[in-house]
Amino acid sequence: MREKIVAGNWKMNTTPAQGVELLKGVAAGMNEVCDCVTMVVAPPFTHLSMVAEAAKGTNIHVSAQNCAAEAKGAYTGEVSAHMIASLGVEYVILGHSERREYYGETSETLNKKMVQAYENNLIPIYCIGEKLEERKSGTHFDVVRQQVEEVVFNLSADQFAKLVIAYEPVWAIGTGKTATADQAQEIHAYIRGVLAEKFGEAANDIAILYGGSANPGNAAELFSKPDVDGGLIGDASLKPDDFIAVAQGFGKC
Repeated sequence: MREKIVAGNWKMNTTPAQGVELLKGVAAGMNEVCDCVTMVVAPPFTHLSMVAEAAKGTNIHVSAQNCAAEAKGAYTGEVSAHMIASLGVEYVILGHSERREYYGETSETLNKKMVQAYENNLIPIYCIGEKLEERKSGTHFDVVRQQVEEVVFNLSADQFAKLVIAYEPVWAIGTGKTATADQAQEIHAYIRGVLAEKFGEAANDIAILYGGSANPGNAAELFSKPDVDGGLIGDASLKPDDFIAVAQGFGKC
């Protein structure tokens, strides 16, 4: 059975003290979440270490929101995968639409970041997804195929087995719009099929998360679909009750 994952991407929100309190709030509600769900939080770099320390003993896993494409050196403002891993962090989000759109991240850059993540035993949450104009023009399948082929297809079988995919309809991030459960299932199934072209049956073991404005009101319907294995949650992850409620989309204990 594939892993079920609910990951909270805090983006550029919370101070260190607020982040620790948010983590504690999520931890307090963990007894209301099915043991089958892996819970992950991704705070800003400024308090990764504090949140990772606070998460010990809670069954909450910690992710970075990004990592550098290089191992070390004169890269002012960058944070390496090795630095992240040294804090006890287990995951790293790579290729988020905001990184692609605002900071010009390309497949070439993301291939380098993937190398760094795996060399430091971090589990990549690799994000793919189309913009509104691409959805309207009917090229969304081509877009996600390209994003998979240019990066994921470069992984070894062992690396692929440790990968998490997050499908983000860019037009649904922070807009209040959400793909219907059927739309999510359609493209998640398509992505799994593309993965199977390269990795065969192993594609059935890879968690594919939905990353477009999932919330307590739509999580259960989204997560009921056979190829939707959880969510990469933005706004709803900033309130403990909402984040727990999203995770309860897989059913309560």
